[in-house]
Amino acid sequence: QVQLAESGGGVVQAGDSLRLSCVATGGTFGYYAMGWFRQAPGKEREFVATINWSGGTTFYADSVKGRFAVSRDNAQNMMTMHLQMNSLKPEDSATYYCARRVSERTSTLSWQYNYWGQGTQVTVSS
Repeated sequence: QVQLAESGGGVVQAGDSLRLSCVATGGTFGYYAMGWFRQAPGKEREFVATINWSGGTTFYADSVKGRFAVSRDNAQNMMTMHLQMNSLKPEDSATYYCARRVSERTSTLSWQYNYWGQGTQVTVSS
């Protein structure tokens, strides 16, 4: 049983930084891509960042490019993914979700992710 757990959200001011983490446990060992998505109240869930198994390939939404950085640490029984968020803006406020594919290929499409965490709230005040 695959489980994803996000942490690191909080309330910050515009221009501040936050580092989100996602711990993935369970399931069979394999090579899979991970992603971050976010959803603000009244809006659809949107893609933020994705990273392949090795961490050598990453892709970002235009709205966060240059400000956010995704990384991951792989272990036999547990994988940890981080999202370093710098120069935060009020429009970054949302619930942030980590997600896992069964494929090792990165994707910006939420429907291509098989497992999801419960989310962590990020609020950026102006």
